[in-house]
Amino acid sequence: MDTPIASLEEGFLTESIQEPIDGSLPIVDSTQVFDIGAPPPQISADITEDTSTDTATSEASSLKRSKPHDEPDEGWQVVENRSSKKSKKENKAKKIPAPQSSNYPSISFNYNAKLQSKITLDSLRNLVLYIFAEGAAPQWVAISQRPQFRKIVAIMVPGLEEAMFVQNVDFSTYNDLPLDLDQRHRVLTSPDDYYPRLLKKDELPEILHDFADMFSHLWPVKTPGNEKYGTIRSPMGTMLTAPIEKSKEEKAQKGVQPAKEPKGWKDERTRITEFLTMPEDFLANGYVLHPACIPAERRKNFQDLEGWVHTNVEKFEDGDVPEEEIQQGSVTAGREILALDCEMCMTAPDEFSLTRISLVSWDGTVVLDELVKPDKPIFDYVTRFSGITEQMLAPVTTTLRDIQEKLLQILHPRTILVGHSLESDLKALQLTHPFIVDTSIIFPHNRGHPLKNSLKFLTQRFLRREIQKGATGHDSIEDAKACLDLVKQKCEKGKSWGNHESQGENLFRRLTRTGKAYRANGGVEAKGGIHAGKTSAMVDWGDPMRGAGAASTFPIGCKSDEEVEMGILRAVAGDPVAEEIPAGGVDFVFARFRELEAFQGWWKQNGDLTPPDSAGLTLEACVQNLTQRIKRIHASLPPCTGFLVFSGSGDPREMARLQAMQAQFKKEYNTPGSNWDDLSVKWTDREDQALKKAVSVARNGIGFIGVK
Repeated sequence: MDTPIASLEEGFLTESIQEPIDGSLPIVDSTQVFDIGAPPPQISADITEDTSTDTATSEASSLKRSKPHDEPDEGWQVVENRSSKKSKKENKAKKIPAPQSSNYPSISFNYNAKLQSKITLDSLRNLVLYIFAEGAAPQWVAISQRPQFRKIVAIMVPGLEEAMFVQNVDFSTYNDLPLDLDQRHRVLTSPDDYYPRLLKKDELPEILHDFADMFSHLWPVKTPGNEKYGTIRSPMGTMLTAPIEKSKEEKAQKGVQPAKEPKGWKDERTRITEFLTMPEDFLANGYVLHPACIPAERRKNFQDLEGWVHTNVEKFEDGDVPEEEIQQGSVTAGREILALDCEMCMTAPDEFSLTRISLVSWDGTVVLDELVKPDKPIFDYVTRFSGITEQMLAPVTTTLRDIQEKLLQILHPRTILVGHSLESDLKALQLTHPFIVDTSIIFPHNRGHPLKNSLKFLTQRFLRREIQKGATGHDSIEDAKACLDLVKQKCEKGKSWGNHESQGENLFRRLTRTGKAYRANGGVEAKGGIHAGKTSAMVDWGDPMRGAGAASTFPIGCKSDEEVEMGILRAVAGDPVAEEIPAGGVDFVFARFRELEAFQGWWKQNGDLTPPDSAGLTLEACVQNLTQRIKRIHASLPPCTGFLVFSGSGDPREMARLQAMQAQFKKEYNTPGSNWDDLSVKWTDREDQALKKAVSVARNGIGFIGVK
């Protein structure tokens, strides 16, 4: 049963709604164009590229011997035309343009342009894709001489805030100011001010003067997220995930597009037990917990909700099937699979009651299909959705209690219930079961939880068939079979099937696959632009191989910001005798400094990686160290290198605190038998509004864009 989900997402720095597309930025007056990090070139919104190619001629139907040296020489000597100046010119290596020349690459902002919103992390990622791959041209800046870019270095610096770039800032008391969710202290740019701020040395604290030498503007950068749902997307994940490419045919087509296997896809047959909903996911998706999901120490105080029943499962292990009883290659893993779908009618303005239940087995056999008479009078049959009419229910005498008794006989510890947003169906049945596979969870929405795809959409996209057509309402048997077929497809394809669309494509992998080279960086053969994989390096604390960095050409793990700095310099220049990284370095470097993040208290503990010890360090010293590292990196970059520095987000601490508080509330509130007065945490509209403000604060990051 599809129902709207109103619960907020738990966790920190997660997925959310995309930001609106930035508006068009026409250049009105060339005198109003400012360079970002490069001497003033001639700005052109439309970049002209050399598209000349060799002309192929047909030789099969001609007697003319156009290439005599392709045949046996028969004693002839081939003599090159030494007077060909054009040939020598073409074979000559492309020189680096002079900084003051019009051929020098630049990234420029036009103050006459009208931004429709703040740029986002997606904007920065797409800037990289445009310069080095087949991405769309950005509308918020003008890029001149794209073929001349040699490298791009992007550095993420969590903890860097806009309020630090103010002349009279007092770093000794910077963190002593009380929390202000209205953002008056930390965010200087108003919500409606989308434009970058010009960096001037006399308007910056002395320790940040070097930023004005490296960059011309400070950009307000919005982290993708949604205040309504209390979430933001992972800044690192957003930056390192490229959106799925669509062909021209796909862009021209209307309606839901059938799912396609990504390039290089391989099916991985997976048991259905791998898709079972975990206890923590039950809470996040609004399920009432089965007693088997509750720890033993808390179960002794367990109280049943009035009218609710629970299937006969004492503990999770009751559902396990010994390997010797499982048929080889079976995706059902010896379990009985039943698809459940219910239809409900309204018995109160905000109350839905069960009026039909359908159970379908793994082979499509209908196990149970009955109409149910609610205990309360129905005031709206919602026939257009439920398919139930007054005439259908008139002769029915079956009650909810009758259905509960039947289900308790049918469902056993080895039964897995399959359905779509089953929390709604189970609430209508007033029944809990610990083994659930929910298609709304295993086929996630491409903008993340708590948004959910409808069953109709999933069926169109993955099964290429239509359900829930016409005005007669839903058919619970049809919906149950659709859920079964989606789960069967997931088992055949593997865990990543249906997830790849929400995840997009790894940025390093995209650059390797679709990277574009020009004569300036790819040699004579690349004249006019050719597809050539871009090499990359991920320089980060810990082991980059555990995350997105695994797809980079050279993942470099570090234990300090000093090691990150050295890793960046190594990736840019290459190893001395090309031991691992070839001379000349890689094309794209992504790195992250974390000591400021740790000092500010923004570090989120993950795995075995511990924050550095900041004892004895001041904020001013920390910011100064960071500035000098960035300055040394900038000085080491070769000419024509794009340079990006960005914070990733604003202060996430209050958001994280409130998200944890909300998660605890949900955990206690959804436990059967819980009492409001006994809850250790209470979540009201006041906390809800505070979370929305905290998310707004966390979404306000900054960025700097330049060309060395």
